[in-house]
Amino acid sequence: MKHSSHPDIVKRLTRAEGHLRSVIAMIEAGKPCVELAQQLHAVESAVAKAKKELIHDHIEHCLEDGHDTKNALRELKQLANYL
Repeated sequence: MKHSSHPDIVKRLTRAEGHLRSVIAMIEAGKPCVELAQQLHAVESAVAKAKKELIHDHIEHCLEDGHDTKNALRELKQLANYL
């Protein structure tokens, strides 16, 4: 199912992908570990924010779009595994 937030999430992940490629280049160039760790932390944070937005959006749609309660609860329990 495609939600209205998906294009924004794709943009976030595309930026994170570019950032990760930059970190790989930094590693190959022998940049200091502190700089690498800082940049990897930024990539992790960007991916985590995208995941959070995706999950929050799904929860909103799951609860607001009139899904049956049993199915909605099952999906919410599945999503909780990824928080």
